[in-house]
Amino acid sequence: MRRRLEYAAVLALRAAVRALPRRASLGVGAALGRLFHRVHRSRRELALANLRGAFPARAEDELQAILLATFEHFGRHVIELLNFDAMSTSQMTRLVDVEGRTRVERALARGRGVVFYSGHIGYWEVQAMVHAVLFAPVVMVARTLDNPLLDRLLGRVRTRVGTHVLPREGAVRGLLRALRDRAPVAMMIDQHMQDRSAVTVSFFERPAATTSVVAALALRTGAPVVPVFALPLPGGRYRLVYEEPVAPPPADDPDPLRTYTQRCTDVLECYVRRHPDLWLWMHRRWRTDEAGVSGAPSPREDNRR
Repeated sequence: MRRRLEYAAVLALRAAVRALPRRASLGVGAALGRLFHRVHRSRRELALANLRGAFPARAEDELQAILLATFEHFGRHVIELLNFDAMSTSQMTRLVDVEGRTRVERALARGRGVVFYSGHIGYWEVQAMVHAVLFAPVVMVARTLDNPLLDRLLGRVRTRVGTHVLPREGAVRGLLRALRDRAPVAMMIDQHMQDRSAVTVSFFERPAATTSVVAALALRTGAPVVPVFALPLPGGRYRLVYEEPVAPPPADDPDPLRTYTQRCTDVLECYVRRHPDLWLWMHRRWRTDEAGVSGAPSPREDNRR
């Protein structure tokens, strides 16, 4: 019954969003984020603790402002996903500027597939939809939602433009198959991992268990690894940023999986530091016992803030 009520609430929200002008609907999303910030104490406290650990030099009122802006952002993100689901492909692309288009084209032209990666920052769902329209659909990995009704709904939204979604469990085989067929794949790398793929890297100068699948796929197939981010612009527009491919570790690296994963994580961290209000602070990213980590990468002195 609870799952059906959740599903009905989302359908009602979708109908309401589609009846509103887009600008007004984004205002509703921000209001929903503020409501979630007010009523969900455990998530609010977790996010604030994460912010304090990541930015120890920042004042408390600054962290509180980032915290509220983060909740507002994710409320808007949910609403914008519903908005984009109702758009034609031409309507989507008119709202997006692309930075690094030639980087994508060069990576695809190598003929080895491409491993795109990002984190829960900005408008990643919008990015996945528009990327499929601008370039080619990707094979992506996503965690299955606890509510199967909502999971199927989100799956329909994601696959409408041709994206193929793999559940996290057993995804590596499907990703390898896609790369061998020269298809692009996509993953998120900013969630705590407890499976065999996990390696410990430094993220905000703290040890974080991180998937090494991106690095393993690239080392095995030779596919380039391209970071991608979707950032908001004024006027309800977005910039899709495709960075240069992450350089693979040297041939004599004693731990190439970890080195490659650290390099990918460093790019993500740079974006989170620039746009802290756009990252998902309200999940348990750091669960590794620092006392039990050996050989953790030394923090970069220029990233203190």
